[in-house]
Amino acid sequence: MQIRSSRIRQSALAAMAIGALFLTSGLVTSGSSGAFAATQSPDVQRWVVPQTQQGGDYWTADRMINAIPGDVLVADNVASAGQAAVAVGQEKKVSQQSRSTKPTLNATQQSPIDHIGKVFFTLGGTDYVCSGNAISATNKNTVVTAGHCVNEGPGAFATRFTFVPAYQNGSAPFGQWSATELYAPSQWASGGDITYDTGFAIVSSPTGTSLSDTVGASAVAFSQARGLTYSAYGYPAAAPFTGNTLQSCYGKATDDPYAQSESQGIPCDMTGGSSGGPWFIGSGSNGYQNSVNSFGYSNVSNTMFGPYWGSVIGNTYAAAAA
Repeated sequence: MQIRSSRIRQSALAAMAIGALFLTSGLVTSGSSGAFAATQSPDVQRWVVPQTQQGGDYWTADRMINAIPGDVLVADNVASAGQAAVAVGQEKKVSQQSRSTKPTLNATQQSPIDHIGKVFFTLGGTDYVCSGNAISATNKNTVVTAGHCVNEGPGAFATRFTFVPAYQNGSAPFGQWSATELYAPSQWASGGDITYDTGFAIVSSPTGTSLSDTVGASAVAFSQARGLTYSAYGYPAAAPFTGNTLQSCYGKATDDPYAQSESQGIPCDMTGGSSGGPWFIGSGSNGYQNSVNSFGYSNVSNTMFGPYWGSVIGNTYAAAAA
C-alpha cells in the first residue's frame, strides 16, 4: 500500500497486523491487577456480548480455515493516526500467572506456546482471524489482542469472538474460549486512532477451569521505556504463511518513521493474521508483554508496528482484568 498523504490514513497502515500489550505501575504481586483502579474510565469502552452472539459451536474447522486475516479491517478504516503524544502515566507491571497443573492434551503439539493462540470473530457478517494471548488478570480469563480484532475502530464490537490457545494445524488442544465481554480504548472504538490499537476479551471456560489455570498467563507491563528489544509472536495467514503455525520475530523497537503515530516498529515480516499477537520485552515468551502486532507500511519493508502501552491502554486493561 502507499502513503496517500502526510496524514496517515489507516488504509495506508494495513499490510500486517501485529501486537501490543500493557503497561502497569509498580511491581505487583503475581496474579494481581489490584494496582489498577477498577472503576470505569472515560478511556474505556465495554461491550457485554449477548449469549446468542458468543462463539458457541459456530467455529467449525472449515470456518476457521476460511476466516479472513483481520488486518483488512485496519485498511478499511480512514481515520487518521493520533497526532498528540500518547499519555505515558506511571510505570506499571503485573506478574505472570502460572497454571495450576499441566492438563492432558487431546491433540499433538509441535511448537505452539500454550498461552498464545488464534482469535476468530465476526464483524459485519464476515469471519476474521487474528492472534492473541492470555494475560495475568484477577479474573484469570482475560485475553489481549489488537483493537481492530474486537472493534471496527470506530464502530461495532465483534461477535462470536473466540480464543483458541496453542492452535496448530487445525488442532485446539485446550478447546475454544468464547468472549463474554470485550473492551477497547475509547480512542480506538470511537476514533479509530491506530496509536491505541489494543483490545481485551473476557472469555468463558469450556471446562470450568479458568484460562490462567489451564494455559498460564503472561505478565504485562505498561509505561515502559521506548526503544526496547522485543520478541513478537503471531499466526500470519497471508502469503507466504498459512496461519497453521505460530511464528516469531525479534528485534529492537524504533519510532514510526513518519512520526504520525506513537507506535513502534520491530524487524518482522509476519503478515495479516498475526494482528494481536503479543510482544514480550526481551528474548522469548516468558517476559512481560508490552504491545501487540498492529500494522505495517507497504513501503517500509519487513517491519511490524505495535502500539505503545501507556496509561490509556493501562486503564483499559484494568477494566477488563478486574
